[in-house]
Amino acid sequence: MFSKHASKIIFCLFDPQTGHELFRASLPSRKGDIHYGYITGIKSGHHYGLRALGQWSPEDGHYFDQSKLLLDPHATAISRSFNYHPTLSHHAEESGGLVPRAVASKQMTNVPLRKVADPKLIYELNVRGFSKLNPAIPVDQRGTISALVTPASIAHFKKLGVDTIELLPIAAWIDERHLVKLGLHNAWGYNPVSFFAIEPKLAPGGLQELRDTVEKLHAENLNVILDVVFNHTGESDAFGPVLTFRGLDNASYYRLFNGTYVNDAGCGNTLALDRPFTVELVIAALRHWVLACGIDGFRFDLATIMGRSETGYSKTAPLLEAINDDDVLSSRILIAEPWDLGPGGYQLGHFPDNWFEWNDKYRDDVRRFWRGDAWSANALATRISGSSDVFGSRKPSRSINFISAHDGFTLHDLLNITAKNNHANGENNRDGKNDEVICTQSNALAMFATLLFSRGTPMICAGDEFGRTQNGNNNAYAQDNETTWLNWQDRDIQLENNFASLVATRRAISEFLPDEFLQGHKLTGNDLPDAAWFGADGTALDWSNAHNHVVLLVLNKGGKRLCLAINGSQAEIEFMVAARAKHVWRELNAASILNAIHRVSPQSATIFVEHAIS
Repeated sequence: MFSKHASKIIFCLFDPQTGHELFRASLPSRKGDIHYGYITGIKSGHHYGLRALGQWSPEDGHYFDQSKLLLDPHATAISRSFNYHPTLSHHAEESGGLVPRAVASKQMTNVPLRKVADPKLIYELNVRGFSKLNPAIPVDQRGTISALVTPASIAHFKKLGVDTIELLPIAAWIDERHLVKLGLHNAWGYNPVSFFAIEPKLAPGGLQELRDTVEKLHAENLNVILDVVFNHTGESDAFGPVLTFRGLDNASYYRLFNGTYVNDAGCGNTLALDRPFTVELVIAALRHWVLACGIDGFRFDLATIMGRSETGYSKTAPLLEAINDDDVLSSRILIAEPWDLGPGGYQLGHFPDNWFEWNDKYRDDVRRFWRGDAWSANALATRISGSSDVFGSRKPSRSINFISAHDGFTLHDLLNITAKNNHANGENNRDGKNDEVICTQSNALAMFATLLFSRGTPMICAGDEFGRTQNGNNNAYAQDNETTWLNWQDRDIQLENNFASLVATRRAISEFLPDEFLQGHKLTGNDLPDAAWFGADGTALDWSNAHNHVVLLVLNKGGKRLCLAINGSQAEIEFMVAARAKHVWRELNAASILNAIHRVSPQSATIFVEHAIS
């Protein structure tokens, strides 16, 4: 066990049936900062915890307290979920009866390392909320990981045409202490205590349940990626609970300034991820999820912190380089949320070249266009073309394009409310973004079409495809209830069907959406430019016009042409782009009426294909 500042580490064994402590044993040896020892008779299924002796001086960053039972950071299973109690934060008050114990477990055999292709359409879901209210799933499976491979869930994934399932955090977490007083519970899981153990509420069958689920999803040609949180832990600020890292060696694991916590994560503490032992811990945790359970990749919450040192962010920071140098992890899907709350925390476009990144510029610029903002067409053109201003030295696919995600308004609420309604969170509506871009004059299909006809990697949040609502709550982390549980019985089936059709259309026009940026000029062996932009009247788009609300993009691939007609105005327009001689434009999948006047509905995005005629 690593601890630079502890004088002694004590191993405590418990009877798994009665919970009684059976014995304590000090780890007798030390080499550098590693305390170690060998204890006979420990078997798989036994429960244990740790205690650490040392100095209690919070002003110096030390919180050693022998009365606190601590979770082994490397434990792969825990006896039950964590529940906050004030005693966990009180010095010299025994916590042994309040915290779950680590469960001694045999190391699982490694699953074969699966070759993973880049994601084509990511479906972000909250494991508990996804199935909790689905009547088509057996009651005892609702809200669990195994529910993801019931026939109803698989059928839904297949219908939508997604190829990658992204799970919100599943590692064991604890409720924030203020939620307990409000009678609320963390619904998202972004408050971890363990990096290795699965949250028991989500997987009664433990890691084996996850492993079996992933294997079945793989059989359906679906990737599985985990949202992971390494930027902070549920031990929170100086008044938070002592659960693991704080009690084992607070000053080593956390980034401190003059004895107080640096709070780049905005959650009370920040892990120091540039130090060798924390790098080793995170690498071991990531490899654990891949090798033991078959996970295909990770989305890293507040990933800027992973590249931070005392001097700021660098994409060559120790942890980021260790991930890219690892023989297992370097071949997985790696997605950064490229910001944190610290100085210089916004790092969109500055992660290693092989990483994907959440593109909030895409989210906001697309919303602004459909809201009707001045100059928004210029930004929209950049976003649907792959955001070359951000990823120009890489590939468009590195941009994770999204309109909405777990954090923020649902798509339905984005289009139907005018202000956030977070009163149920108990913070007098102060929490959550106040300046989120909303666009009540648009519609979901226009948003979906823009997303799916853009270059880059699209992501949607589960339930948006059928109109889920959180009644205006844009920070529903504290709502483990019907607010975040998907309402399957009242879903908008027509919207769901239309979304699935748009996904099929994206596949059908995939040759016009290669993983490369537009050039805007004639390509070798071609008489036409790869892309040309037009206004509503069919003439070249006037980029100096602040009020362009109609954008027509004509793409040329191998002599074939396709036009994406985006009508952000409130009026119907005629499709005016001239066809080549002996060719005619026809709306994709429309009947072949060659001389018809094509019209584009207000607030819509429509595909036209140029056809040769005799």
